[in-house]
Amino acid sequence: MSDQPGYRQTLDYLYERLPMFSRIGKAALKPDLTNTIKLCAALDNPHEKFKSVHIAGTNGKGSTSHALAAVMQEAGYKTGLYTSPHLVDFRERIIINGKEVSEEWVVDFVAKHKSLIEEINPSFFEITVAMAFAFFAEEKVDIAIIETGLGGRLDSTNIITPLLSIITNISYDHKDLLGNTLAEIAAEKAGIIKPNVPVIIGEQNDETERIFFEHSVHKQSPMYYAQSLWGMVRVRQDTKYQYYKAVNNAKLEMYDLHTDLLGNYQQHNIKTVLTASEILSHKGFELSIPMTIHALANVKKTTGLRGRWEWLQEKPTIICDVAHNPAGLHEVLQQWKQVDATTKHIILGFVKDKDVAEALRLFPKDAVYYFCNANIQRALPANELREIAVQNGLTGNAYATVTGAVLAAKDNMKSTDALLITGSFFIVGEALAIWK
Repeated sequence: MSDQPGYRQTLDYLYERLPMFSRIGKAALKPDLTNTIKLCAALDNPHEKFKSVHIAGTNGKGSTSHALAAVMQEAGYKTGLYTSPHLVDFRERIIINGKEVSEEWVVDFVAKHKSLIEEINPSFFEITVAMAFAFFAEEKVDIAIIETGLGGRLDSTNIITPLLSIITNISYDHKDLLGNTLAEIAAEKAGIIKPNVPVIIGEQNDETERIFFEHSVHKQSPMYYAQSLWGMVRVRQDTKYQYYKAVNNAKLEMYDLHTDLLGNYQQHNIKTVLTASEILSHKGFELSIPMTIHALANVKKTTGLRGRWEWLQEKPTIICDVAHNPAGLHEVLQQWKQVDATTKHIILGFVKDKDVAEALRLFPKDAVYYFCNANIQRALPANELREIAVQNGLTGNAYATVTGAVLAAKDNMKSTDALLITGSFFIVGEALAIWK
């Protein structure tokens, strides 16, 4: 976080005045797009002044957004990237060509539009979306990659008409807001599908396929299944890269591919990005598969992506991942099984509105746990988490802060041990701030 008083005061104003989902949960959400439409109308509709790709999904949308932004940037296009939530600094949400929006620009924007903010009284997310759109328009980006915050149909980002829509996958999360079945959740995500705009579905599922098909037919939107179009086999991996053979199933062409996206689950996102690159190459962008593959080698370096199966150090091994729902945690914990260590340690925290008991059933019982809570109102208190964990056969101590958990884990670890930090964006974000 910056030491610049004006920037700190501006963020304090936004955090304290505007309801923020990441801090207080669904009470922060507005039931429609009215506020975003009003804000953008007052800003001369900046979202109509640049081309965009819109990305939704339960898991993987952040990685996919960053990877596609890396591809567009590598191809020489001035590329905006809007994602949420941030891990360490608010400015991570609004990026052009890998560089975060400046503190000065954020301060000036809020000061200039303070009366508008107080008249409309938007949520924190609504003003952030408007801010990003205004910045991208002002900087005249060639294309912006826009990640939804939550859902799709009523998400504040859903006022754009993109060149391409992407839905990475559907699994259970935010049931109280999006629905209790995969079909209901899919219907909310499918709300980003626009008339005559192609849509990519990253991962197919029997329960959701009909929903996407009906929406695409109704909107006359061509639909592409990345999972069918590309095959991938991992041939090896190390602490810096995963190496794959990628097969274009339509052309029967094979490519060697390596990427600094280290999670096993990233192969799904890579298939989606390869598919997106092909579609965008027919939308006026000079892209090729070899160029796309080259860009995928350095996504983290190009865009600053963090917190996705990220190795913070070796000897002892320390890894963090922002997985926060059962589907995401299942993938991470399968990979965690493959990590060699004398003793495994896990720092774990959740927010209150997750299905914590279901998630905890996925965790190994032979690890040493450090239960903690992030410094947000929405966090599940560490003592409550520990009680639920004990009922699921997990043992460990509770810590009131992420810092306390990190220090305790580091004190307890030998050089041959391994530590995983997971369960919440906010747990990982605070941990990354400690390392920084």
